[in-house]
Amino acid sequence: MSFSAACRARRLATLLALIAAGAAGAAAAAIAADHGFPYDGVLQLEAKPMKGSKRVPILQIESNGAAAFDLWCNKVAAQLVVVDDTITILLGARTEKQCEPDRMQADADLIAALQQVGNWRRDGDLLVLQGERSLRFHLSGN
Repeated sequence: MSFSAACRARRLATLLALIAAGAAGAAAAAIAADHGFPYDGVLQLEAKPMKGSKRVPILQIESNGAAAFDLWCNKVAAQLVVVDDTITILLGARTEKQCEPDRMQADADLIAALQQVGNWRRDGDLLVLQGERSLRFHLSGN
């Protein structure tokens, strides 16, 4: 092999090693992001719609932790404070829409569960808020 051919072979080997290292780094970053808190995300509660409706509670989270919960009937503003695997949900103003009694009760039950949340974990597109009762939210594909 001539000098220039050997030089080209070394350059190619170096380039391939750099590409492989970059791909590994990108994969590690993607895995880390996959397990991080889903700021700037829209998530849907893992639940079946109530009879007579297609509505399921939705959680929208902004990059600064500001959030909004679209409950079974009403909406409630919130601020999420996340540190490591702990989370504090500070609920704010709530709409006062009147709905069927079962929807109003479901709103009250969900608000009570949110106030008990103390930890979170993430598994792919699933965010689990853990408290007295676990609440499972799936990241929306939209």
